[in-house]
Amino acid sequence: MRIETTEDIDTCRALRRAVFIDEQGIREEDEWDDLDAQAIHLLAFQDGAPVGTARILTQGEVGKIGRVCVLPAARGTGLGRQLIRAGIDVLRARPGLTIVKLGAQTHAIGFYEGLGFVVDGPIYDDAGIPHRDMIREL
Repeated sequence: MRIETTEDIDTCRALRRAVFIDEQGIREEDEWDDLDAQAIHLLAFQDGAPVGTARILTQGEVGKIGRVCVLPAARGTGLGRQLIRAGIDVLRARPGLTIVKLGAQTHAIGFYEGLGFVVDGPIYDDAGIPHRDMIREL
């Protein structure tokens, strides 16, 4: 497996469509926004094929990792952990950032806790799915 930053937003969006819209039933208007153009995108490959992605945004001292998804065939391989770690590495390399934040689907809180994140705030609805914000220091 390899993970790299990419300008290939179309491939990242195709992965997000497969996971968030087709699999999880999120509405298109909830998935697509105007932030893709300003984001850093990560693309994960397995045997040369794209199988996962994440999007990184920054605001002030906070870096946010979002739109993290892995195709079903690549789940359970450790790729999700590798994507999050790659996102943290990208943020660490940017001066002035001190915190990493993400919005976790509540069923995935334990996964993110295993990567050093802690819950920060109440449960909220995002596209019909319960989420909680999580943070960790860089």
